[in-house]
Amino acid sequence: MGESVSTLSYGSWPSPVDAALAAAHDGRPDDVAFVGDEVWWTAPRPTEGGRRTLVRRHADGTEEPVLPTPWNVRSRVIEYGGRPWGAVTTDSGPLVVFVNFADQRLYAFTPGGGEPHPLTPLSTVGGGLRWIEPDPHPERGEVWCVLEEFTGEGPTDLRRVPVAVPLDGSAADDRGAVRELAPERHRFVTGPRLSPDGGRVAWLAWDHPRMPWDGTELIVAEVGPEGTFQDARTVAGGPEESIAQADWAPDGTLLHVSDRTGWWNLYRDGQPLCAREEEFGGPLWKLGQRWFAPLDSGLIAVLHGRGAAVLGILDPETGEVVDAAGPWTEFAPALAAHGERVVGVGASAHSGFEVVELDARTGRARVIGAPHEDATDPAYYPQPQIRTFRGPGGREIHAHLYPPHNPGCRAPDDELPPYVIWAHGGPTSRAPLVLDLEIAYFTSRGIGVAEVNYGGSSGHGREYRNRLREQWGVVDVEDCAAVALALAGEGTADPERLAVRGGSAGGWTSAASLAGTDVYACGTILYPILDLTGWGTGETHDFESQYLESLIGPYAEVPDRYTERSPAEHAESVTAPFLLLQGLDDVICPPVQCERFLERMAGRGVPHAYLTFEGEGHGFRRAETMVRALEAELSLYAQTFGLTPPGVPTLELSR
Repeated sequence: MGESVSTLSYGSWPSPVDAALAAAHDGRPDDVAFVGDEVWWTAPRPTEGGRRTLVRRHADGTEEPVLPTPWNVRSRVIEYGGRPWGAVTTDSGPLVVFVNFADQRLYAFTPGGGEPHPLTPLSTVGGGLRWIEPDPHPERGEVWCVLEEFTGEGPTDLRRVPVAVPLDGSAADDRGAVRELAPERHRFVTGPRLSPDGGRVAWLAWDHPRMPWDGTELIVAEVGPEGTFQDARTVAGGPEESIAQADWAPDGTLLHVSDRTGWWNLYRDGQPLCAREEEFGGPLWKLGQRWFAPLDSGLIAVLHGRGAAVLGILDPETGEVVDAAGPWTEFAPALAAHGERVVGVGASAHSGFEVVELDARTGRARVIGAPHEDATDPAYYPQPQIRTFRGPGGREIHAHLYPPHNPGCRAPDDELPPYVIWAHGGPTSRAPLVLDLEIAYFTSRGIGVAEVNYGGSSGHGREYRNRLREQWGVVDVEDCAAVALALAGEGTADPERLAVRGGSAGGWTSAASLAGTDVYACGTILYPILDLTGWGTGETHDFESQYLESLIGPYAEVPDRYTERSPAEHAESVTAPFLLLQGLDDVICPPVQCERFLERMAGRGVPHAYLTFEGEGHGFRRAETMVRALEAELSLYAQTFGLTPPGVPTLELSR
């Protein structure tokens, strides 16, 4: 016998996916690596202050967190961080080196051998000393990594250089004991990768105003007798060629991913291995991201695809790629290999990210860690559609559509659903097609969601990424509006009940959409960029401090464009209700941007709310923050669209 289905208006459907459930399952495993035969990774702990712990999978398959609270394995290098830990096996067990978020020092420890002990000193200058991509070399008595060192109090007063830190703790109070491995030549560097014979190293570097997806250099150097890098030379890359990753094959050949053809493809000693109009790499937002991993057999584990990244094994002799069988349709750039074993972090539209192991000899893939467990009846999960829309000039716009879905409810036949257009951050990034309980929080209540991979997004080649060059605030806004209007025009969405929502760069797009169009009835703006002039002249961190040179144009040449595009300069054009959410510890998009915007909105009578959160930075990590933010967002839609979601606290809107 089938269960009865209730007829209720969109937005009023009762759902088991509450905000606490969505918050508890936020985040994913990351930074996977082999430690001997074991697989280790970092894992989120939203209910423990948003920290990340280190998890160890024993040979018998059991998982064990190896660092208790309050240890938080996370680096702030370039503020987005990257690979914060490394380990090797020794006679006394695993030797682990990691970055602790609270003080940004490197620590070393052996599980079961006492508390972690610091390897690096503190500094009172600016943001201090920070470290990333630790690679222990006990045979040298060192751990190699990248040092980010502040030289003054300003956000751009710093330098980055590959260094060696003594493992004996002699640098714990002595910056002078940290050995610099190469002269400071570039503004940004990744961690050095040592060749199999120990004679050469390779790393990536780039300089302002380029971002790493614009142009990077692949540098190779000899390892001298004193352990320093000598005769460094650029072997690939340039101002218009982005190299996302480099590593050595077991036979000593150098592998790297380059977009010199317009697509990130894989090369060996400069020769293409699998020339396709697909991406075998992505934007390097975090240092240490890995889209490929060489195997002992000479095969290469790769992530590849268009608009998604799936796991496969590439035969470099034939160029053939055989994909891993399984339900995973998206993998994070976190591959590792040991012998013929490959581990990655995979997910699908119906399962969250989990640690997956692939045996390259048999082709068998299985979940070995952080297994997806249905948090509720999967009948309430979103049912996504992959769509391509047309924007101005007929350009393609890629999007993921999540219609309202609840097995126990339907809407009246004469009612169209409200829809929220989600603009992802970056903006050089993309929205992956994976199970997201935040989306389920809305769709299971009868509110549709459309994630727009607007022009400028990654995953579709360099030409698609370059659509946003000097067009940020134009192409992204137009593409999101085109999707919203297309959904309304085809009868999928209620044209009077459209909203826009995004965080970081997506917050910019949301705010610019409210200021520059009349498409949306309301909007949610999370930790946004709102004032380009301020953000581009000292109000953000070093990594993105010149990002606007390509997104907007050279400031020295087009200063008026920075003012013209800024939502903060057009507050009088915002007439729709909005919710503004901001972490007070955010140094990427600082609270002053929101405060300046609100000052210009004062007295205009537009309903709005501004919620701030102590202890949160760029992107929310604490469960209680995420609960408050989600419930406030739903209340905004309820008040604007005339919805009656049960059990949701009412957000107080000011005018």
